[in-house]
Order: sequence, then C-alpha cells, then structure tokens
Amino acid sequence: MIELIAGKLADTQFLLAMLVAVAAAATVITVAIPLTEGSHLQKRMKSVATERDKIRARERERLSRQKEKVSLRQEPKEFMRRIVDRFKLGDWLGTESAKKQLVMAGYRGPQAEIAFLFFRLVMPIGLFLVALFYVFAVNGFGQPPLIRFGMALAGAYVGIKAPEVFLSNQIAKRQLSMRGAFPDALDLLLICVESGMSMEHAFRKVSQEIGGQSVALAEEFALCTAELSYLTERRQAYENLAQRTGLEGVKSVSTALIQAERYGTPLGTALRTLAQESRDQRMMEAEKKAAALPPKLTVPMILFFLPVLFIVIMTPALIQVMKWK
Repeated sequence: MIELIAGKLADTQFLLAMLVAVAAAATVITVAIPLTEGSHLQKRMKSVATERDKIRARERERLSRQKEKVSLRQEPKEFMRRIVDRFKLGDWLGTESAKKQLVMAGYRGPQAEIAFLFFRLVMPIGLFLVALFYVFAVNGFGQPPLIRFGMALAGAYVGIKAPEVFLSNQIAKRQLSMRGAFPDALDLLLICVESGMSMEHAFRKVSQEIGGQSVALAEEFALCTAELSYLTERRQAYENLAQRTGLEGVKSVSTALIQAERYGTPLGTALRTLAQESRDQRMMEAEKKAAALPPKLTVPMILFFLPVLFIVIMTPALIQVMKWK
C-alpha cells in the first residue's frame, strides 16, 4: 500500500491530474459559495452598533476586561495564546507595520494579532518539513541533496511570506470596496452636515445607509462614531479612521474635519470639494481600465476569435471547391 502511494506521488501525470482536479474543485466552490451563503451585513452592523454602548459601559465601570464576546473583539484561542506567550513571539515576530496591516485588513482585537503571530511561526516550519519530506522521500526530481535542501528552504520562505501576502490581498479587497462607495458616502455626509446634524449623528446615519454598497466602509464609520463618543480628543478619532482605511480620500476628509474642529473653517465647502474630487478620481480610474481593455483583448482575439472566424468564412468556399472537383 505504501509503495503504491509512493509510486503515485512520484508519477508526474498523476500529480498533474490531481492539480487539475483541485483547480476544478476550487473553481466550482468559488462559484457556488456566494450563491449559498447569506448576507452578513445585518449581523456585522449590529455588532458595530453595540460596540459603542459596550465601550461606554466599560469606561464607566473601569473594568480591566470585557467578559462579553463581541464579533469585533473576540477572545484569542487558548492553544494559540499559550504558544505565543511561551515563545514570546510578540517580541521577535510582532511589528508595528504588521499591526497596522491587521487593522487595515479588518482584523481587530487580541485574537487577530495572536493568530497572525501563530501562523507566522507555524507556516514556515510546516512548509519546510513538508517540502523536506517530499524532496527526500517521495520525489527528488533527480537533483543532488544540496539542491533538495534548497527546495525545502524555498518552501520555508514561502511560508514566511504567506501571511503577509494574505494580509496584502485582504487590504486590497477591502480598500477596493471602500474606494467605490466613498464618493457616495461623502455626499451623504455633506447632506447630513448641512442639515444641521452633529458629526456623530452624521457618521452614524451614513454608516447605516452606505452598508448596502460597502460593509467595510460602513463598519469604519460606525467605529469612528464610537470613538468620537468616548475619546477625549476628537482629532484622534479622525486620525484613526484615516489609518484604518489607508485611503488618500479618507485622509483628506480627516484633515478637513480636524481643521474644522480646530480653526472653525466651513466644513460644507471642504466636503463638497472632496466629494467632487473623489468622484472625478473614480471616473478617471474607470476610464483608465476602459483604455487598457483593447490591448488586453488582442491576444484572446488572435488565439480564439480569428481562427473561428476564418473557419466560418472559408468552410463554405472549401465545400463548394470540393463539390466542383
């Protein structure tokens, strides 16, 4: 049995077939999951809305820990916590840039940081051992031992970079969602401010209305509302909003809000200008993508469209020529 498994793992055709099967299954799952899962918007928005009340209660009672579990502040897994504390991973694997990336990716609380440190330790070791076993016990690709050991080290390097790549992808997806809905959110914020609402009520109203377009942006506005309620300096809440999103448009709005709080400058004019600039930037990005479409379609047209077109055009003529002969 073991020899049969080892022989299959060493068979290149079998490995290629397995990779094709896995890719096909992943494609089917990727297409099917969005159709089967429900909308988590209401659940997320409810968790964000109740966060402010919990923060107020914690500040009033002066509790060191909050025992109630909220989706935004989950308790870390016990085995992950033990490993992180035992090896003191926060001292030599945790960095300020990684913490900022976790916040920008939407992962908050101690659970996110502990899980990141845990996988940052486990992934290189796990991939190194798997690659080492494969190249020395299953298939060495006809290479000397030194080259095989180098392949195992390459697997460890992939394990080191995998958590960072995952965070980068999550940040890119989240910023794409927020960037598309931000001009509309600015228009709603401008309407709320000009109607006489305070900034807390304006952010809360916009977070409720913009959730249909971007859950991430609605969540950030709701958190900013909570911070405006309990932080001693409102400037810190605006700066935290800009740091959590990482968008230039949000940074400009935060700067305008800080200047309005400090110097009393008119906020409506600044928000109207920033909303127009964000909308123009979104239009420019759409035009850029549209302009880049023809070069991208050149190769598919040459490979797929033109041969079919030639076949459709020339087949009747070839049939007529064969009949005349």
